[in-house]
This record gives sequence, structure tokens and C-alpha cells, in this order.
Amino acid sequence: MSFRHQYVIGDLQGCYAAFQQLLETLDFDPAQDKLWFAGDLVARGEDSLNTLRDVKALCEQGAAATVLGNHDLNLLAVWRGATKIRKKDKTAPIFAAEDRDELLEWLRQQPILAYPDEHTVLVHAGIPPHWTIAAAAQYAQQLETQLKGSLYQLDRILPHLYSKKADDWHEGINGFTKIRAIANYFTRMRLCKQDGTLEFSFTSSLDDTMPDDFLPWFEWQVPRERKILFGHWAALKGKVDLPHARALDGGCVWGNYLLAYRLGDGEVITSSAHCATP
Repeated sequence: MSFRHQYVIGDLQGCYAAFQQLLETLDFDPAQDKLWFAGDLVARGEDSLNTLRDVKALCEQGAAATVLGNHDLNLLAVWRGATKIRKKDKTAPIFAAEDRDELLEWLRQQPILAYPDEHTVLVHAGIPPHWTIAAAAQYAQQLETQLKGSLYQLDRILPHLYSKKADDWHEGINGFTKIRAIANYFTRMRLCKQDGTLEFSFTSSLDDTMPDDFLPWFEWQVPRERKILFGHWAALKGKVDLPHARALDGGCVWGNYLLAYRLGDGEVITSSAHCATP
């Protein structure tokens, strides 16, 4: 299908009012346009439930697609009893909703990596320097298979996705450790070494002091055949725009704005509304 416009939108985080306002600014028409979401559909905004409902409805119309972020995986883990709702998250209404299971069954079927067009690849946090995009797609599929499997399989994998310490990637990595490492690269990564070693504590801007030998994953010079579109790192405020990488989390939930990156010409449209969370 040919679309009038396609937009890639950074982390919604349940900022429903800002999302609706952004759609008005885009003059979005689900019959002609398509949205791609960079994950973290839910969490700390004022209305994660209706945000999730709207994104699901748009995806089922063929007017949208999404990848999964760390807050989306956490939502699934809370649903299945693998962890508890974090104090800062405002996702409790999802679990009280009559359509809870329908929403979360749909969510776990969504991909980790997607190709919005022939020039780009979309993930939540990034792709580490020691993976090609083709390899990343294969690893994403391995994680997706675990998430989309039986509920028994899902319940086995979810508790193993959490660790304060990053796992080292090596040739013999396997089992739960491998799946957790894959999830960490795609949904939690900010800084890493060139060999893919991750560092989880740094969440600041590029102007702040970073641990020795670590760089933002996109600063390692690796040839890429597609531009990597990513969210996750709110402190960047969407200001990183490199030939091989484009940041799209505008930090709306932190008092900034939602960003929409128009495929084709690369123009970025900003919401005029902040997150409505008090």
C-alpha cells in the first residue's frame, strides 16, 4: 500500500493528551497515513490505558505499527506476575480494565525490530556496534519467539529478563542469559563499549561525564546500510541526528514534547502539548 505520509513517533509513555494533539498537528488520516511507534507506549503519562487502546486499534486498521520497549516488557511482566508495578508507573488502570487480557495478548505479539521503509530500521533503544542489522533482526526474532509463545513459555522467560548487572555477549552465550542480553540491547541500552559491553547507570545527556571506555552506542563508527531510528533516551530530547542514527524520544513525560519523524524527507514535527501528568 502507498501512504501519503509515514511518521515515526518516539516514546508515548501514556501521554495521551499530547498524543492526540500531535495527531491533530500531523493532520493524521488513518486512511492515507501510517504511524510507527518506537516503543514504551505506556508507563508514566496520564493515561496509559487509552494510549494502548488507541495504538492497538490503529495497528489493527493497518494505520500503525510498533516495536516493544522496556516499559512494554515490564507491563507484560506485571501482567504475568513476574514483577510488581513500579511506584512511578501509572499503569494500574490497564490491569483493572475489562479488556486487559485482550490488550496484553496483542502487545506481546508486537515485534522488537521493524523496517519502516527501505532506508530505515526501528528499534526502541538501539543496535550495538558488534551486531550488523541483519544479525540484529535474527536476534530480535529469537526474543519475539519467546514473547509470542505459549503462556507457559512467556511465564518462564519474563522473570529472567531482569538483572542490575549487564551480561557479557560472547560466542557461546545461550539460554535465558542470551535472551536477557538481547532484550537489554534492544530496550535498555544507552552506553556500551565497542565489544557490546553495556553500562546501565548512565541516563544523562551527552554533555555529562561518562564512565571510562564507554560511549553512546551510536558514536561507535560502524558502517550501516540503514538509518537506525530509536527512542528510549529521553535526555537526548531527540537532538541526535546522524547519517546512521536518529533519536526520537523527545522526553514528553519529563516536561518536553512528542516527536514525529516523517519518512521520506526527515522532517521532525513536535507536539505543542506537554504530558498532562501533574
